[in-house]
Amino acid sequence: MGDPVHLVHGMGTGLEAPSWPAIAHDEAQAVLAMFPEAGRLETLDWHSPRPFSSAALAQTDRGALFLKRHHRRLRSVAGLAGEHAFIAHLRARGVPVVDVLATRDGASAFAGGDWVWEVHRKAQGLDLYRDRQSWTPFLSLDHAHAAGAALARLHLAAQGFVAPARPALPLVTSLSILTAADPLAAAEDYVAARAGLADYLSGRDWRHELAALFDGFAVDRLAEDLAREPGLWTHNDWHPSNLLWTEAGDVASVLDFGLSDRTCALHDLATALERCAVRWLDLTPDRQDVAEPDAARALLAGYHAVRPLSVEDRALLARLLPLVHVEFAMSEADYFHGVLARKGDADLAWDSYLFGHAHWFLTAPGRDLLDVVARG
Repeated sequence: MGDPVHLVHGMGTGLEAPSWPAIAHDEAQAVLAMFPEAGRLETLDWHSPRPFSSAALAQTDRGALFLKRHHRRLRSVAGLAGEHAFIAHLRARGVPVVDVLATRDGASAFAGGDWVWEVHRKAQGLDLYRDRQSWTPFLSLDHAHAAGAALARLHLAAQGFVAPARPALPLVTSLSILTAADPLAAAEDYVAARAGLADYLSGRDWRHELAALFDGFAVDRLAEDLAREPGLWTHNDWHPSNLLWTEAGDVASVLDFGLSDRTCALHDLATALERCAVRWLDLTPDRQDVAEPDAARALLAGYHAVRPLSVEDRALLARLLPLVHVEFAMSEADYFHGVLARKGDADLAWDSYLFGHAHWFLTAPGRDLLDVVARG
């Protein structure tokens, strides 16, 4: 019997063939030789089902490591260096993040051929959500509360990291449109900086689509208030499977800063709610009641216990939540069309994710969740 076929999470609930091939033993061995602290490869024990890169757990004669391989169109050594600098800043301030290994040249990543590699020591904790999709809820309200508290601690620790926002990259959660004096003009700039996205949108009246969405959610007023929030480097992908856990249900490690960028704390908190408090994968035209209001309450209570939220914070958070995903949805459309040439998935990112998720907040369950966020 041959090796099992490696599958990854798709845009829906099922598994599908990966866009990027699984890491092979010989290439892992060659890459680990570039990292003096890595040791000699013994086995590759597990391949991640996350779809945007290839990753695996490796056992070496010096311990367990996590290898992650990106295509050069998605990440560069310099781009990962900025991400790793943020991780190092958090680590120095007590946030339980991964330990990134360095190459012989002192770099935190290695480029070879079409690939860019990073290597971490295996993070501490139980991987309770390893096989669950990103947009699925917590297993318990205690986990939601612990995750909220951990996110607040990360935001406190992130203060003082003064790096500028990342340049235009696929698959990064940025904040340039919703804080702009003219959000539609900022969206035009966002599209112009991404050739794949510009090509994808060339055949549709996307400016009219976005203008109608922005008018419906009073984005001009939202942008005025959001622009006053202090800028902060943030995680931007806070969901259960990016956290490892203790036996007692606390957060043991924070994983995957691939979407991190300079946004603000409320944007990151809204992203966490968007990831964890709505069962998006269950949403259909006939099934709109997909909110997890108790999980939202628990996440916000945990956050508030560490980094208190004012009444004004909660109100702004509720206004932001329906649109917090806009730039990442645009980034996904850019990735699927410009990098993978998969128009169907780009359509899902633009139509179902960007617009479909925003419009869900106009339904009764969506409005009820926003009321929970605003008032508890």
